[in-house]
Amino acid sequence: MIEYILKPWPWYISGPAIAFVMLLLLWSGKSFGMSSNLRTLCSAFGAGNSVSFFRFDWRRDSWNLSVLAGTVVGGFIASQFLTSTTVVDLNPETIAQLQGLGVLDAGQSYMPKLLFGTEILLQKKNLLLLLGGGFLVGFGARYAGGCTSGHAISELSNLQWP
Repeated sequence: MIEYILKPWPWYISGPAIAFVMLLLLWSGKSFGMSSNLRTLCSAFGAGNSVSFFRFDWRRDSWNLSVLAGTVVGGFIASQFLTSTTVVDLNPETIAQLQGLGVLDAGQSYMPKLLFGTEILLQKKNLLLLLGGGFLVGFGARYAGGCTSGHAISELSNLQWP
């Protein structure tokens, strides 16, 4: 049984599962989207005091924070307990290109330490790039009315235009 869980689910299982969740959300009058969590978090932490965009009843949308928590917890469980290998099967040309760029452990570990190690966060420049990039992506997604994942899954099922 555990071997079946470790394999990617086929489309005929995962597709209807996503459709079922979407039907539940539509039935309850809610829509799915990860970028909504940014707005809800900012509002919960008081951003509405200075920016009108964040002035709304965030408690009404707090259910969406469980989606965020589930994503983090699910990602941790999947990476720690449900992965069958610790190395990504990369094309040899990709490995050679990455090694040419200085990523010497490319193809030897799941996440190369040069790119994903915790030491990266200790460098001020990298930390500023991560925080700034994350802010710009999150802000841009909300300013555009939502992120691509939420639009593709939720809004298209509501027949909404991009």
